[in-house]
Amino acid sequence: MLDAKELLPHLRCAGCGVGIIIMLGFYGVIQERVMSVPYGGELFKASIFLVLCNRMVAVFFASAMCAVNQESPVNKAPLWKYFAISLSNVAATTCQYEALKWVSFPVQMLGKSFKMMPVMVWGILISQKRYSITDWMVAAAVTGGVTEFLMTGSIAAPHGKSSDSMYGLGLLLGFLLFDGFTSTFQEKLFKEHQTSKYNQMLYINIGSAFTSLVSLLVSGGFAEAFAFCAAHPAFMVDAGFLSGAAVGGQFFIYSMVKEFGALSFAATMNVRQVASIIVSYIVYSKPITMLQILGLLLVFGALFYKSFMGIIASREKQQLSDKEQARV
Repeated sequence: MLDAKELLPHLRCAGCGVGIIIMLGFYGVIQERVMSVPYGGELFKASIFLVLCNRMVAVFFASAMCAVNQESPVNKAPLWKYFAISLSNVAATTCQYEALKWVSFPVQMLGKSFKMMPVMVWGILISQKRYSITDWMVAAAVTGGVTEFLMTGSIAAPHGKSSDSMYGLGLLLGFLLFDGFTSTFQEKLFKEHQTSKYNQMLYINIGSAFTSLVSLLVSGGFAEAFAFCAAHPAFMVDAGFLSGAAVGGQFFIYSMVKEFGALSFAATMNVRQVASIIVSYIVYSKPITMLQILGLLLVFGALFYKSFMGIIASREKQQLSDKEQARV
């Protein structure tokens, strides 16, 4: 039996996990609504405007939390490192939103499972990491499962054209490359510069907001976005909920990665992906084939196996460390 002191970290970890699943699940449903369902017969097109809204809300939240916790607002890492993450983050998020115009939300969620390969490649290039045969076999199983899902049923967005699905898959590829760089470089900042979660959240989102703002000014997207908001007030409500859910998700993600590590976060995201896909199929009544279900089982079976083996290895390492400390 665990006493109260030993139980508290487990409860905090579970709380972060539940927070991530709820916030990102809600975020996914609203995201699909905003990008793939017409408002008065018209689809919203200026996806970078949504990125700006999300990042501005995140900046206000991170600033408030720094003040509440009496953290110094001074950057802990060089600004160029924050800005590099900001650029890749904006590019990844924009590709993610745009992809929903051409492919369905479950395809987008499954596409994120491909993230393993880019993250491993970036880890080798940036941090000189090495991966086991098991890691590569799991990544291959995930890749095979996602490929089967894509090839054995409809992957088009509810109101998109199936002939344009390849364009959506190209956008998902862009998301994977940029997002893989983002998460790898964020982990590097935590380790090398001891940044707090709010310090990193603040500066990365400031950089992302600035990048989004410049992009909108250059492309003239502000006028299009404001006109759409004026014509469809319901969109503004959905965009507000989307930003709130995105910031809530960021809070729980940063908390889990900082306090409990990337392994616990990866296991939580596996559960989140399953839950989000099921909710999407229920809410939007999408057809699914038996072969696609087999693809899903292969993908998430491989991911849960990886998480399970990682947890066992982590426990064995902790037990070994405890024994060594007892000898001392």
